[in-house]
Amino acid sequence: MKLLLVGAGLSGAVIGRELAEAGHDVHIVDSRAHVAGNCHTERDADTGVMVHVYGPHIFHTDDEEVWSYVNRFEVFKPYKNRVKTTSGGQVFSLPINLHTINQFYGKTLRPDEARAFIEAQADSTIADPQTFEEQALRFVGPDLYEAFFKGYTLKQWGLSPSRLPASILKRLPVRFNYDDNYFFHRFQGMPEGGYTAMVERILDHPRITVQLETVFASADATGYDHVFYSGPLDGYFDYELGRLGYRTLDFERFTYEGDYQGCAVMNYGEESVPYTRITEHKHFSPWESHQGSVCYREYARACGADDIPYYPIRQVQEKALLGEYVALAEATSGVTFVGRLGTYRYLDMDVTIREALNTAQTFLAAGTAPAFITAPL
Repeated sequence: MKLLLVGAGLSGAVIGRELAEAGHDVHIVDSRAHVAGNCHTERDADTGVMVHVYGPHIFHTDDEEVWSYVNRFEVFKPYKNRVKTTSGGQVFSLPINLHTINQFYGKTLRPDEARAFIEAQADSTIADPQTFEEQALRFVGPDLYEAFFKGYTLKQWGLSPSRLPASILKRLPVRFNYDDNYFFHRFQGMPEGGYTAMVERILDHPRITVQLETVFASADATGYDHVFYSGPLDGYFDYELGRLGYRTLDFERFTYEGDYQGCAVMNYGEESVPYTRITEHKHFSPWESHQGSVCYREYARACGADDIPYYPIRQVQEKALLGEYVALAEATSGVTFVGRLGTYRYLDMDVTIREALNTAQTFLAAGTAPAFITAPL
């Protein structure tokens, strides 16, 4: 069969590799000048630092098969994401843990004492939190909410936390020990040679051809037995029903001679600071040594027509529009919509790879695949 994949990021690369290994001819197109999508990495010519060009990507998963898969194409070095945040003229550890609590309140609480103390700060009258703000007030109380979450969230989403769903905050744990590892998954690491090198190896197969700097239009699907599309769902239909809402990011890149902040990620929780965080990229490769440093100040804003979409908003109005596009997609034969943009969902890298593997397996078993392997609604 002759198959077309739109997008040379993780979804397209993994699906393409699985189908090529099964004997199919795979053609992949991407509008960018490089593969790997938003996890693209490249060496800075002046400092030698491996830069995460579209913002940091840290690999973490409990899926052993996915972990084995990525290690097949790149050596993953141990890496723990330890995020810091500046608030009120002090630096704290995130996620909120026992050290954060004791430092913030000037106490020396033991775990059980801290648990009881935070419960006393929380608003126990909120029985079923529906918004981000209610979730924060119910579980950490107003002081920690104001210091670490309110301003950051307002900058990140451009909306009051009282208008955001509680599910956003449910991804942020509170720990009553001194564990400051941001993630809790069994497998965590960084690719020694960067994500782009890994994706290039995934795509290195005689039955795969890759064509970069090529903008896809739905008319280009003719002549192929099946299309796997990882571009924007609304973009496939030329935005005929309107545009789905996204937040995008602007990066203010700067260099520094030495160590700028001593950690990979420093959040800024106060609304008065215009950026959400500063990332220092040499700290994402702690096994390397570089005198110079490359840093990004990160600003979030509404995504325009010519911007790179990062975070789907998925509020009520977007979900209604999404439903209409899903109906259009399901009425379109021979196309499967995949990945973060194709299904209008925020996906971690491991979930993206898992869904790509599942999509390829479904197609190989049936000789075709539905519009969505994983429902976006």
